[in-house]
Amino acid sequence: MALKIRLARAGSKKRPFYRIVACDSRMPRDGRFLEKLGTYNPLLPKDSEERVKMDLDRIQQWLAQGAQPTDRIARMLEAAGLREKTARNNPQKAEPSKKTKERAEEKAAKAAEASAAPEDAAAE
Repeated sequence: MALKIRLARAGSKKRPFYRIVACDSRMPRDGRFLEKLGTYNPLLPKDSEERVKMDLDRIQQWLAQGAQPTDRIARMLEAAGLREKTARNNPQKAEPSKKTKERAEEKAAKAAEASAAPEDAAAE
């Protein structure tokens, strides 16, 4: 069985409230779970102690049994000091492609030539 520690949504429309649960990864998001490990209320201020409540002892036991936390839960565990920070996959989408870089270099070279040409004409 593939175990996950993840968020299960509760609450009403526009008022999210999440349970932190240990469950089989094949179950639906809000479906059957093995154990409730805590709660997360995103509507509370970030500095509130009630925002994230976790039973850290039980979470450690589930992690020892091989449960994999989701990205959001992993971040919460890092903030609680239960896990060390891991490098995440961060593709460099904002970086321009090779063609775009080449075009920018060509444009800069042409601009440099154009600005150098009037200076040469003025010097003569």
